Amino acid sequence: MNRSLSRRKAVHTLALGMAGSLLTARASFGTEPQQLAVGDPAAAALGYVEDADHVDLAKYPAFVKGSRCENCLQLQGTAGDDYRPCSTFGGKLVAVRGWCAGWTAEM
Repeated sequence: MNRSLSRRKAVHTLALGMAGSLLTARASFGTEPQQLAVGDPAAAALGYVEDADHVDLAKYPAFVKGSRCENCLQLQGTAGDDYRPCSTFGGKLVAVRGWCAGWTAEM
């Protein structure tokens, strides 16, 4: 059994792989990030709320008044937007007035 790979076969295989990657990338460019739902399993696991004034203090006693997504190190995007991407939740949009147990003070 000859297992050598011809140059033509190698170029063909690479071209097909690159085409598939480009199609996948192109499809993802057109989609806007989704807003994180409070009921999302990841959000629920970290106690995410869209308004930090509604944090359950009995469940999250480490919550510090004044901590919000807006002043969290994980928040990304453009200042001034009400919802911005968060690295904790895979780039989903979170409310800047929100909070979760993954909150990390900005440096």
